[in-house]
Amino acid sequence: MASLEKPPVATTNVKWRWPSVHPDGRKFVLISAVVTLIFAWFAWETLAWPMAAVTIWVAAFFRDPIRSVPQGEGLVIAPADGLITLIQQVAPPPEMAGENGLGDAPMTRVSIFMSVFDVHINRSPIAGTVRQVAYISGKFLNADLDKASEDNERQHILVEGADGVRIGFTQIAGLVARRIVPFVKVGDTVGRGQRIGLIRFGSRVDVYLPAGTSPRVALGQRTIAGETIIAKLGEPDAGIGIPQ
Repeated sequence: MASLEKPPVATTNVKWRWPSVHPDGRKFVLISAVVTLIFAWFAWETLAWPMAAVTIWVAAFFRDPIRSVPQGEGLVIAPADGLITLIQQVAPPPEMAGENGLGDAPMTRVSIFMSVFDVHINRSPIAGTVRQVAYISGKFLNADLDKASEDNERQHILVEGADGVRIGFTQIAGLVARRIVPFVKVGDTVGRGQRIGLIRFGSRVDVYLPAGTSPRVALGQRTIAGETIIAKLGEPDAGIGIPQ
C-alpha cells in the first residue's frame, strides 16, 4: 500500500550574518576610519573613542541587508524601513499628476519616516517599468512634518506595472539628510523589492495608492523595506490593525 505521508519540505540552514555596507557608503566609512586612526596615532583618546563610535554608526547607517520579498498578485511592498507617521487622502504631487502620471483624483498617501538608525536603502513597491524620475530641490525641514512632502528636497519615482497600474512614491530629504541618491532611471525595468535608491542620514518616503486600494498598515506601525505588505491593489477595505 502506498504511503500517504507527505514528503518532507526541503530546508536550508540560514545563519545570521553582518549586513554588507552599500558601495555608496564605503567612502564615508573609510573617511571616518582614517580620522579615527589619526586620532589614535597621536593618542588623542578623548577624540579617538567618539570617532570610533561614529565610524561604527556610519557603517551601520549604510548597511544593506538581504530581504525576503513577498510574492503574490497585486501586492504593494513598503519601499522603506521606518515608522508609519501619516496616512492621508491627498491630491497626487503636481510632478506625478495628469494623464501620463497618477491622474488628478485624490489618493491615499502612506508616509514612512526613517530615523538615522533605520536602513536607508529604498526599494520599489511593485514590479514594472520606471516611467518617471523627477528631482525637486527644496528645504530641509523635519521630514516628519506634513508639509515636508511639498517643501523639502525630494525625488518622485513612478513605476507602471505590467497590468498598467501606476504607483508613485517620493523620497524626501529631512533635517539631517542632504543627498538623495538614485539607482534607477526612466525606462528601467525593476522588480518588486528591488533597490532603487537611498537617502543619506534621516528622511522619509511617501507612497501613493490608487483609488480603490486601502492600506494594510496602521499609524505607528514599523515597516521593513522589501518585506512589509502595505496594500493589495483593488482591495478597498484591508481591515488595518489597531495600535495598542
